[in-house]
Amino acid sequence: MLGLLLSQRVMAQEEETGQKQDSTKHWSIQGHNKLTLNQAVFSNWISGGTNSVGGVAGVDYTLFYLDDRNLWDNLIVMNYGLAKQKGSETQKTQDNMSLSSNYGYRFSDRWFFSGGVGFDTQFTVGYDDASDHTSDKISNFMAPAYLTTGIGLAYRPNDDFSLIMRPITAKWTFVLDRDLQRADNYGLKADGDKSLFEFGFLGTASYHVKLMENIELVNRVSIFSNYLRDPDHLVLSYSGLINMKINDLISANLNLDLRYDDNQIKKLQVRQLFGVGFSYKVDNGVRFKTRVQPEEYRLRIKT
Repeated sequence: MLGLLLSQRVMAQEEETGQKQDSTKHWSIQGHNKLTLNQAVFSNWISGGTNSVGGVAGVDYTLFYLDDRNLWDNLIVMNYGLAKQKGSETQKTQDNMSLSSNYGYRFSDRWFFSGGVGFDTQFTVGYDDASDHTSDKISNFMAPAYLTTGIGLAYRPNDDFSLIMRPITAKWTFVLDRDLQRADNYGLKADGDKSLFEFGFLGTASYHVKLMENIELVNRVSIFSNYLRDPDHLVLSYSGLINMKINDLISANLNLDLRYDDNQIKKLQVRQLFGVGFSYKVDNGVRFKTRVQPEEYRLRIKT
């Protein structure tokens, strides 16, 4: 739907100007591929210790389109990690999939009318005790899964900062694992329910900061308020990544994830990971700030 809307906008502008634009000049692809490994080995070590091995694989991609009026921002984030300690079962250290697509129509230098869709879930089953696969199951693929769609405004001054505010947002929570379809689990109203519908306000922001040469901080935050029930019970999420580049193929990463959602658990969820491994970046296309300068935009509007 967003792709069709964007293509119609571009075609309409081409007809108005009588010139056909080369759309490839408006695309930018920025991505980060990582494979982090860690290992601990002990032999006759007096202080003690447990042999372990683990790793995390992940991708973080932004596919971005921008011309004089249209903005189309697509985000793909996927991470999966495992760790194995001697004498215990393999357990997950990271498991998330996040996809989003947002379209904006420029009405000011940095402001856009915006609409978009987002989807979040995980890849595999999660247990109450990650090291004991006979413990209670607490999550799974598509249990939960979150689908949001809404309209509002977006503020995008440069490559490093973006803000989206959507006062009209529909949110669906899906729980497709029958073992988890219980009343009050992920907000479900009754046993056997497969989904929960909410309607409210969604705000998201991202901010990239270059702390020093070869060290950058990526912040992502979101907030959701359900108009239909307990609007003061906010769903809050923060993700921070410090990427420390050692060379073109090796980097160190520090992740911090915070989440509060009383439909999941009435406590702050915290996850922190640190690792060193292989990293490969893709940065292809013209940067946001060099595409359409505010002065150029105002001249085009006047003419």
